[in-house]
Amino acid sequence: MILGFDSSSLKETRVAGGKFYVHGKEIEPVSYFHDELGCDLLRLRLWVDPYDEQGRPYGGGTVDLPTFIELAKEGLQKGYRILLDYHFSDFWCDPSKQFIPKAWRGLSLEEVLVKLEEYIESTLKAIGEEGIELYGIQIGNEITNGTLWPLAKLIDNGPGAKRGNYESLMSVLSVASKTVRRLLPRTKILIHLERSYDQAIYQEYFDEVVAHRIDFDLIGVSYYPYWHHLFDELFANIEMLKSRYGKEVWIVETSYGFTREAAHIAEDTAWGPLVADESDTLRIPFPLTQDGQYEFMKRLLELSREHGVGAVIYWEPFWLPCPGLTWATYEGELYVHETEKPTHNEWANQCLFDYEGEATKALYIYKAK
Repeated sequence: MILGFDSSSLKETRVAGGKFYVHGKEIEPVSYFHDELGCDLLRLRLWVDPYDEQGRPYGGGTVDLPTFIELAKEGLQKGYRILLDYHFSDFWCDPSKQFIPKAWRGLSLEEVLVKLEEYIESTLKAIGEEGIELYGIQIGNEITNGTLWPLAKLIDNGPGAKRGNYESLMSVLSVASKTVRRLLPRTKILIHLERSYDQAIYQEYFDEVVAHRIDFDLIGVSYYPYWHHLFDELFANIEMLKSRYGKEVWIVETSYGFTREAAHIAEDTAWGPLVADESDTLRIPFPLTQDGQYEFMKRLLELSREHGVGAVIYWEPFWLPCPGLTWATYEGELYVHETEKPTHNEWANQCLFDYEGEATKALYIYKAK
């Protein structure tokens, strides 16, 4: 089983002064994860234009093409295979937001498909010219509800009813897949959804993918138990996917919290974590402590190996709560219409390093075998 991580925010974390320690000794984390833990896959997101019209960055790593190339080249030099995670947006994509790039607004679906092909061609050409070989490419990030909204957004037709607008979504996936395959025929193509407990949604979705003859190699899922239920439902879905579609399944995003406490950035400033609640609205299978994080990762890796999962990728293990680091700047919040949220890095309690940069217990179980 491949073991890897997504560290797309690492450049910003370094600039903000983030440092990492194992038993009190400072380490370079990308090298450590490869040389000491056996990780050999680096997943990196790519946004189209993560800046507003005045050139102000959106935050969250601000992963434009130059940043992707810089991080990918470092990964290759340190022995990693690279998984490119296209978002096909200027900023975050997840089930609640898949906003079309600013430059493509107002275009028809047919016009956007032309832009999409041109964008994939230009970025893959630039990446190739830098000597970067890509092991895999995601054609979208957590696209359970579609992509390039509103044009290829799936339409909810009510409980139990099949969702609408699959034709538009499949046209996007077809163009993306064909373009990648034409340019990089040996690179693995991955389709990534979340809601990893929901067999009905996955079957509806991938039945459409197969019916439209979309060329792909891997099925990717996100698994955060707070939102995606417990292990038995996850692995029942994975077994269904393997059996029904004959594809390898990867857990391309996962993490678990090591504390419910806020990170104190300054004497009078505390940054609360995104996942701290233990109410009935979230599923917390283990305590949000270092021991709980360790037990979660231990069990997830055990079950993933038992069920033949092809890869497990930890999402943002290095995203420390440094001053100035944000999941989004105010300009980024405007783009995704989430200005009611704080702008700080809410993910820091999901890292494999504590708020001071010391390795948590879970880091020591996150090892390839």
